[in-house]
Amino acid sequence: MALSKDEILAGLAELVNEETGIAAESVLLEKSFTDDLDIDSISMMTIVVNAEEKFDVKIPDDVVTSLKTVGDAVNFIVAAQA
Repeated sequence: MALSKDEILAGLAELVNEETGIAAESVLLEKSFTDDLDIDSISMMTIVVNAEEKFDVKIPDDVVTSLKTVGDAVNFIVAAQA
């Protein structure tokens, strides 16, 4: 069964928190991974790998570079589940 956007956001926030220590409640749809959350490329790749496992989706490398905001990632995962 596909997860809702809210469930995916909560799961991503948890992964970001585990990797970076950023408070989960700070991980919002409009936040930029690099500008707002200050996530570097190494941490981002770890988050992507963990998200692939958590949500059972494949996020190709060329897509990762286009995921600028948390909302971009949530929308991609929603679409990938369909």
